[in-house]
Amino acid sequence: MDHIALLTSAGQAGAAGWSSIIMLVLILVFFYFLIIRPQKKQEKKEKEMRDTLEVGDEVVTNGGIVGIVFSIKDDTLVIETGSDRSKIRVMKWAIAKNLTVHESDN
Repeated sequence: MDHIALLTSAGQAGAAGWSSIIMLVLILVFFYFLIIRPQKKQEKKEKEMRDTLEVGDEVVTNGGIVGIVFSIKDDTLVIETGSDRSKIRVMKWAIAKNLTVHESDN
């Protein structure tokens, strides 16, 4: 009788362990599809926007500066701001938005 009770309790402990692992995997999958995947899609979209910048595009930086792209280097660009045509050199990663609408290649 004691052996049967031990086997039953061991089986229940094993089932509880597996259900914990399954719940953990489900939580990780949930976080991946709700948080990680959309964030990576957004980062890819922003990188594509920065890679397709052209001279003459109107852009907004992360700091809120609005200007027109004057020149583009590898990882920096120069934007022209204001009526006095002052120029500011910024990193490409600092560009938040491209306000110029281009025709699609479709």
